Amino acid sequence: MWDGDVASRSLGMELVVAEPGSAVVRMPVTDSMINGHDVAHGGYLFLLADSAFACACNGHGPVTLAAGADITFVAPVRRGDMLEAHARERVRFGRSGVYDVTVFRGEEIVAEFRGRSRTTTRRTDEGR
Repeated sequence: MWDGDVASRSLGMELVVAEPGSAVVRMPVTDSMINGHDVAHGGYLFLLADSAFACACNGHGPVTLAAGADITFVAPVRRGDMLEAHARERVRFGRSGVYDVTVFRGEEIVAEFRGRSRTTTRRTDEGR
C-alpha cells in the first residue's frame, strides 16, 4: 500500500515502522506547508496522521479504508519541524476498527487523531 501512496510520499513522508495494528510515519515540515499565520496548515498534520492510521489498519492484510476521523491540534507546528505520527489500534470488531494516532515533534505532542476504519471484502497481499 505504501509504495502506491504518492500523496504521502510526495510530501516527504517516510514509513518508519509498519506492523499489524501499528505504524510510525515521519514528515518534515516544509515552506510549502506554512499558512498565513506562519505555522503549518492543519491539513498537513491531518494528512500525516491519516497516513499512519492507514498503514496501521492495513497491516492486517485486508483492504481497509477510513470510515471517519477527527483531530485535535495541541500545539502549533513550524517550518523545519520534524514530525512523527505514532498510530496504534485500540479495538477491532467485525469489519470495523478504532485507531489512535499521536503526532509528536520530538517528545512534544502536537496533535491527537482518532480514526475509524472499515475493512472491505477485498484482500491484498501487497501489505504496506
